Amino acid sequence: MELIDARGIPCPKPVMLAEEALSRISEGIIEILVDNEASVKNLTRFANKNGFYTENLKEDNYWRVKIVKGYPCEIESPPESMKRAEEVTSSEVLSRLSEYFLIVATDTMGRDEELGRVLMKSFFETMKVTKELPKIIFFMNTGVKLTTINEELILILKDIEEMGVEIFSCGTCLKYYNLESSLKVGYRGTSNHIIENMKDYRTVWIG
Repeated sequence: MELIDARGIPCPKPVMLAEEALSRISEGIIEILVDNEASVKNLTRFANKNGFYTENLKEDNYWRVKIVKGYPCEIESPPESMKRAEEVTSSEVLSRLSEYFLIVATDTMGRDEELGRVLMKSFFETMKVTKELPKIIFFMNTGVKLTTINEELILILKDIEEMGVEIFSCGTCLKYYNLESSLKVGYRGTSNHIIENMKDYRTVWIG
C-alpha cells in the first residue's frame, strides 16, 4: 500500500497525487492523508467517478482516505466499511455533463491578477482531475491568452480536449490581441458558436 501525505497541500493537488499513484498500478490500495474536508470530498468524488472502493477515517486533526483499485469481481463482498462506487466510464461522464457550455472571458479570476492566475489554473486542474467536464469551452476577450501564450494552461487544456471537450477561441479576440498565429489548443471560433450553443446548452460564464 502506498501512503501519500498531502496534509497542508491545497486542492486539487491531493486528487492529482492520488490519480498519479493509481495510474502506476493495475490493482492495489493507496492511502492519502489530508487535513481538510474539502480534500476528503474531492478524493471521494474522484474515487466514485472512477469506480474505486473508498474509505474515510477521521483521526485527531486529519483524515485517512483509502482508495482501492482493481478489486477482484469474484470477491463475494467487500469490507463493510467500504462502498463500491458506481462505475462510470469517461463517455458516460461526458454524456452526463454534455449539457454545459462554458464561456471564459478572462485570463484571471477576481481583481488580484497574480492570485487570479493561480485560481484559474486551479479551476482547470480540478476540472481535469474530477472529470467535471462541459461539452464546449469558448474563450473570448483576454481569455484567449489561456489558449495561446499561457503555457501552463495550454498543457492542461490539451488534456481536457483529449477527454472529449470541444475548445474554441474567439477569432476577433485573437486578431485584436495579435494572437491569431499563436493558437495552441482548440480551434478558432466565431460569435455563431456562442449564439448556437447558448440555445442548445446550459451556459456558464467566467469573467
